[in-house]
Amino acid sequence: MNETRFRWRNRQLREHASVLDGALAPTKLIKNTTYLNVYLKKWMSGHIWLYEDRIVYTGEKLPDNTEGTEIIDGKDRYVVPGYIEPHAHPFQLYNPQSLAEYATRTGTTTLVNDNLMWLFLTDKAKAFSLLEEFMNVPATMYWWARFDSQSALREDDQDAFEKQVPDWIEHDAVIQGGELTAWPDVLYGGDDQILHWMQETKRARKPLEAHLPGASEKTLAKMRLLGMNSEHESMNADDVLKRLELGYQTGLRYSSIRPDLPEIIEGLIEKGHDHYSHMMFTTDGSTPGFYREGLINECIRIAIEKGVPPIDAYMMATFEPARHFGIDNRVGSLNVGRIAHLNFLKDPNDPTPAEVIAKGEWVDDKETEIEWEKNGIGKLEMDWDLQDSDMQFSMPVGLEMVNDVIMKPYPIDIDASVDRLSEEHNEALLMLMDREGEWKINTFLKGFTQTLGGLVSTYSNTGDIIFIGKSKSDLQIAFERMKEIGGGIVLADKGEIVFELPLPLGGTMSDLPLPRLIEEEDKLKKHLKSHGFSYGDPVYTLLFLSSVHLPYTRITPRGIMDVKKKEVLFPAIMR
Repeated sequence: MNETRFRWRNRQLREHASVLDGALAPTKLIKNTTYLNVYLKKWMSGHIWLYEDRIVYTGEKLPDNTEGTEIIDGKDRYVVPGYIEPHAHPFQLYNPQSLAEYATRTGTTTLVNDNLMWLFLTDKAKAFSLLEEFMNVPATMYWWARFDSQSALREDDQDAFEKQVPDWIEHDAVIQGGELTAWPDVLYGGDDQILHWMQETKRARKPLEAHLPGASEKTLAKMRLLGMNSEHESMNADDVLKRLELGYQTGLRYSSIRPDLPEIIEGLIEKGHDHYSHMMFTTDGSTPGFYREGLINECIRIAIEKGVPPIDAYMMATFEPARHFGIDNRVGSLNVGRIAHLNFLKDPNDPTPAEVIAKGEWVDDKETEIEWEKNGIGKLEMDWDLQDSDMQFSMPVGLEMVNDVIMKPYPIDIDASVDRLSEEHNEALLMLMDREGEWKINTFLKGFTQTLGGLVSTYSNTGDIIFIGKSKSDLQIAFERMKEIGGGIVLADKGEIVFELPLPLGGTMSDLPLPRLIEEEDKLKKHLKSHGFSYGDPVYTLLFLSSVHLPYTRITPRGIMDVKKKEVLFPAIMR
């Protein structure tokens, strides 16, 4: 058990108190520094004592006993609490370990993580074992409990999903329910199962997070009545103020597909809003390349540059999310008793730290060992093959891209009997296939590529396999290579493999450190752009092809769906 998540043992508590008495020396002492006290909302001068992974004192006094203490001269530094990412999706090609290790180096030392992939990739017992493993990374790792899959699962898979939910709600590492993307089912569809889980989450004294992009005031009010506490889908200042007025803890988003934060801050200031409590930053599971400069440190930088007072900006990144989740007795401040997450700044206007202490230790480039395979997360092993009969495309309706993630239906009028489609149009073959090879759904995708022969990806919202391309033979080649490497994203064109990104962790996540993964994602984007992909975030395109929380038409395990009507237009077929 990791004491920083739950509690310290009696022996440790006695030792912490003994440091104040001088019977034990602090393990680290930051002397003569300037630090942020979030409770007083002011910069203060003094000293910070650490004992192992805990702050035991912050103030004007120096310890009587410094035998063996690492003494740090803080006179040229401003110290702030480690930043908190309240809404992480730790599987956007990266994995929870690689994201957490990278995040800590730029000052984000606490992450509240989506649990969705664990519901698909491994069983509950092994997933919970992984949660324990992740407590060995430098960051403090919390989780949330999903109530819905974001897709339309087949009956057996839906039953398996639902059976896991109650135990996730009760788990000690889980501090939130949601995010609830299936809110229309609850509000309009009479889904009492999800409403029951919401009530159980509240009974466990954990907040609920909504997902309400573009929602009216009436919808926001109704969802507040049903128990929602926070919401992160504001696209402008009016959205933020509407949510604050109704009592929502409100996330300000700066992400790869919704980089709204600069405009939101500008709008709030233009409206004369200068009260920043009940607001927090999030990068909302951005794809790797968006994190070149870090995570929450970039949000703070933008806020300060746009006119938010620095102390308010730092509090939005620390104390505000900690207070919201009820973990402010552990993280979010530099006060006595908190976990020793400290960011050392050269200038209070520059939130990217020069040095970081996480859980009482200096942060470096060391990687944590995670026992992935022991817990059911390894390379994919497929004992089935792609057949010629799988390449029959006779669907009358396809999906047309409006942007990276929104698709609308369109009528198909091209000849799909040929091996390779013409490059005079931007329509491609599209197939979603069960990773066990039991079912498939074939259609067309317009707007993804002009010339690419084949892309095969095991990275998807449900873990099923995506096929996109002009050429049936290139799709076959890409599929065979994907099998050889045990899952990943593979591109083939004119009979040759032109790019591959292995995803050996369940076919969904890379085991590369994030800086190297950023380079590989950049290569993927360049390849796709050269073949006619005209949008900005193809990784999100692959992820959300089967996600029914977005309009208008989706390809799902049940078939092609009209999202608004919740109707299967064309069902998946068994192979």
